[in-house]
Amino acid sequence: MTAPSTPAGPPPVLRRLARPLTALAAVALPALYVSAVDPNAPGHYPTCPFLQATGWWCPGCGGLRCVHALSRGQLTAACHDNLLAVALFAVLGVLWVRWLFSALTGAEPPHLAMSRGRLIGLLLLVLAFTVVRNLPGGAGLAPPFV
Repeated sequence: MTAPSTPAGPPPVLRRLARPLTALAAVALPALYVSAVDPNAPGHYPTCPFLQATGWWCPGCGGLRCVHALSRGQLTAACHDNLLAVALFAVLGVLWVRWLFSALTGAEPPHLAMSRGRLIGLLLLVLAFTVVRNLPGGAGLAPPFV
């Protein structure tokens, strides 16, 4: 009599968790580096080419400082460095938790339906954020550095 065959490889839950945990590692490792190497100290990171060429803050300007502040629990400073990035990180965090939960339970992973209207709305939001942070009245959205 032969023993029943067992499937090769890791248990199903570990296979399902592989992608969300790999995505977490792909985000966490650079974030740990930015947490350790302060972007507020000159010489560690290159200057934004858009800022250098135009003198305008791009939508990502202040993003490294934002990540550094978030890693230290300084939400107010992070919001001042790049409010759009903080909002994006919050949305991505919620989506990642939903993905992790579906992987744990074996449910169908959530699908992102990015319709043309939503994509245009997102692009308009980024454009509006970029323009407003470069106007005198939107100086509060600009990073606190020159």
